[in-house]
Amino acid sequence: MTKLIPLSCLILIAGAVATAHAQVVLDMSKVTCDQFTGYKITNPQNIAIWLSGYHAGRRADTMIDTEALKAKAQRVRDYCLVHPDVMVMRAVDLLMAGKK
Repeated sequence: MTKLIPLSCLILIAGAVATAHAQVVLDMSKVTCDQFTGYKITNPQNIAIWLSGYHAGRRADTMIDTEALKAKAQRVRDYCLVHPDVMVMRAVDLLMAGKK
């Protein structure tokens, strides 16, 4: 009986830890360039991939040029380093429109 109490506690703790994983949901319209370049949310590459898919979906484009994606992500990073208060989605829109 005394061996069952620690085992029961261990099972309860393991169950609590397994359910403690938080789901993180981002509103991309609120992510700033500072958060993007500073790895404050996630790896900027993850955000760049999502942004690429988002804009491709808006254009119904199912093709991806991986080298172009790297170059565009670098342009966004460079822009964001100079403009940390701009929203990332706004920065992408400006760069896609050829404006700076």
